[in-house]
Amino acid sequence: MVVRVFPSILEAARDASKEAADVIRRALDSRGEACIVAATGNSQLEFLRQLRQQPGINWERITFFHLDEFVGLGPEHPGSFATYLKEHIVERFQPGHFYFINSLAKPHDECVRLSQLIRNKTVDLAFTGIGDNGHLGFNEPPADFTVEEPFLVVSLQHATRLQQLRTGNFKRLEEVPQQAITMSVPQIMRSKQILTLVMGEHKQEAARNCLEGAVSPRCPASVLRRHPRNTWYLDSSASALLQGTVVGSKRPNDAD
Repeated sequence: MVVRVFPSILEAARDASKEAADVIRRALDSRGEACIVAATGNSQLEFLRQLRQQPGINWERITFFHLDEFVGLGPEHPGSFATYLKEHIVERFQPGHFYFINSLAKPHDECVRLSQLIRNKTVDLAFTGIGDNGHLGFNEPPADFTVEEPFLVVSLQHATRLQQLRTGNFKRLEEVPQQAITMSVPQIMRSKQILTLVMGEHKQEAARNCLEGAVSPRCPASVLRRHPRNTWYLDSSASALLQGTVVGSKRPNDAD
């Protein structure tokens, strides 16, 4: 694991986009295709803008998978992650294929469909963030680190639903769905490389817990410290509470 801290979101996003582009180019050179897991959120926006400017990538040879989505929220809703991904990835990058989570399908059946699609795929790169409560995707604490299924139906905690309310995409807490479909922790960890972007003062405590607390299901994104090729990109605000983390260099994978 590598942790990198930058003075601004722009600088962090620019550096992350260069690493992402290098990974994608290597996959295209070796296999003629690449597969990416895409997250949403404000931490990803500048990164995606910077990634679009990286040269030498044939996006038509790239497949994307949708990381997580609310159950029952139609794609026309402003809080839908599908809406975000269509606007910021599909319309601007025009990839060869994007496997969306169908939020209006029967949740169990949709998990089965998505699991079948991804089981035989080599995922070259995953873009992730972390929730205010340390969740990874929508794997809420305590997360299942051993589940075999690639996609799961999960119940959302009150803290997560409040976080979504603060985005302004929902008028009342009651409008925020109580369930979601998410890629499981083990499936995320099967990605050959993971870039974790954490931006803003409101992520300070989550960043500290994930990077300096115990690796535990109670802080799901802490499991990323076990991944051999995971880089964290933080701006100075998000990193303000870090004390023991060695910034800019590799750390050994933490044990339980």
